[in-house]
Amino acid sequence: MRQYHHIKKTEEIKEISKMICNQCGKEIPVVNGQAREGVFSVDYSWGYFSDKDGERHSFELCEECYDTMLKGFHIPAEIEEKW
Repeated sequence: MRQYHHIKKTEEIKEISKMICNQCGKEIPVVNGQAREGVFSVDYSWGYFSDKDGERHSFELCEECYDTMLKGFHIPAEIEEKW
């Protein structure tokens, strides 16, 4: 979950002021609008052929909750080194 604050009251410019893991409730440190540890962010709009058609779901998971989610997969996620 993200919470925002307006940088300038006269403009629609805002930055993240707080992030909370939707799974465990842990507060994720934020400095100058940037998370200071690993966060898995989801922002997904469901489409046709879904019971959720027209809904938008968004959430954040801390790295520990993300790792727990991956362990529950029957087929492992594809993971490759980026650097």
